[in-house]
Amino acid sequence: MSALQLIIYILLTGGNMQQIIEVQNLSFAYPNRGQVLKDISFCVPKGQIVGLIGASGCGKSTLCLCLAGIIPHSIKGKMKGKIWIDSKDVMDCTLPQLAQKIGMVFQDPDTQLFCPTVEDELAFAPENLCIPPGEIQQRVSKTLKMIDIEHLRYRNPSQLSGGEKHLVALGAVLTLDPDILIFDEVMPRLDEAGKSKIEQVIMQLKSQGKTIVMVEHHPGYFLHMIDRGIVLENGKIIYQGLEKETIRNFFN
Repeated sequence: MSALQLIIYILLTGGNMQQIIEVQNLSFAYPNRGQVLKDISFCVPKGQIVGLIGASGCGKSTLCLCLAGIIPHSIKGKMKGKIWIDSKDVMDCTLPQLAQKIGMVFQDPDTQLFCPTVEDELAFAPENLCIPPGEIQQRVSKTLKMIDIEHLRYRNPSQLSGGEKHLVALGAVLTLDPDILIFDEVMPRLDEAGKSKIEQVIMQLKSQGKTIVMVEHHPGYFLHMIDRGIVLENGKIIYQGLEKETIRNFFN
């Protein structure tokens, strides 16, 4: 981190150096395409809600896939720069290791849901990590209660509403108890009741010390919730800071 980046970081975080996400000079290009991310650097302190904002195609989802390690471990391309999650280099971690640190809820929950019941969905990831069955049941019951979907326990996810599916997708991530949660454009697909419920859950997670990255193409959905914003345009960060009116003005 350069001296200038360090000064900006201290101003943004009040000098709290317990950063759980560190991105330094990150660039990425998919095969046979131009660069999607261009020399991106930022840090996120533990326990913050950060808004990652920008128009469709600006690189938001690609950046999230990089943070979660899906790029480059699963999706290949030309990647430069460094990402540390809780002081661990993403390149040195396996996807199962990263899944226990950082969880991602995608904008289309149907891409994440494939088990016959909600209970099976929440148990799937811990089972694949060979967590003992008794502990898995405790995690599933705790998560169902925390996000208030106990009544959906034996339902088929494919038969649920959009808001309920997002809660189940979130629950499937939470049973691994990650420190970081990424919500990739979840809000636009929900009705007002669904938005309110997701917001309640996010604030509850923050109160537990979780770090939240909220990704949207427009800040109106969550601007009141975030501690600071990062604005992307054409694969570059054009603003990161605390001024919510400044963030709003980029999209007026």
